[in-house]
Amino acid sequence: MVDTAHVPLHAPAPAASVLRRLMRRKLALFGLAIIVIVVGGAIFAPWIVRYAPNEQLFEGLTMQGAPMPPGGEFLMGTDLLGRDLFSRMLYGARTSLIIGIVANGAALTIGTLVGITAGFLRGWVGAILMRFTDLMMAFPALLLAICLAAIFQPSLWIVAMVIALVNWVQTARVVYTETTSLAEREFIAAERTLGASGGRILFRHILPHLVPTLIVWGTLGISVTVLLEATLSFLGVGVQPPTPSWGNIIFENQTYFQAAPWLVFIPGAAILLLALAFNLVGDALRDVLDPTQRGRD
Repeated sequence: MVDTAHVPLHAPAPAASVLRRLMRRKLALFGLAIIVIVVGGAIFAPWIVRYAPNEQLFEGLTMQGAPMPPGGEFLMGTDLLGRDLFSRMLYGARTSLIIGIVANGAALTIGTLVGITAGFLRGWVGAILMRFTDLMMAFPALLLAICLAAIFQPSLWIVAMVIALVNWVQTARVVYTETTSLAEREFIAAERTLGASGGRILFRHILPHLVPTLIVWGTLGISVTVLLEATLSFLGVGVQPPTPSWGNIIFENQTYFQAAPWLVFIPGAAILLLALAFNLVGDALRDVLDPTQRGRD
């Protein structure tokens, strides 16, 4: 007789198999290439750029005091203060990635703790946690983020905290649903019958089955975080100048949209491409880590 207490719901795919299947997807490779380029540019920015991101250059403006167009000494042109846009874009990538990783990691942690606690304990504890989650979901995320950012003094870490506080609810709902489903499986019931403690069931059987979901949500969540950070910075309640951020680069130069469209188009395209890249990788991971899709590609 098979000991059902130790039969996993789905055998986890080996890391090498996951990577091999991921590499077969052209859109995922395109997304990974963009992420690698952005991350590499952010890390090695001091060795790539010629000018500091906040350095106002006399030669960075025309004789009429207008920004320099892309080309020549300034690869992406200059902004209305004569600062090198290429330098500000690379250092702005640092801001977007730091907030994306920190805020999304915090949101994922909060959502996982709330969801797994509510799904595993259930009863009045689960009901209270899920009603609180529903209450948070009822508020428009952007409006709530603007209110929180206005209350606190905006800075890089405050913006990351604000985004985490408005983005954990979706993760909590998904984790709660999966935890509730797992807790009712036969192998969990058999484990309880054998006298296993709640901690053993939680850490040995439930959490491992949540890892693929958390990986996918973590990847997809970075794109949402990057877009929300750019929106807050564009509205003036995000990362404050002179710290470069793709959102506040657009905010600072929006009045020059017709005279110098590259000042808005370049950071806007960067935000779009980075969000698209994480979405492409996240979608591919969702398919690759789905046990029902194994062997189909």
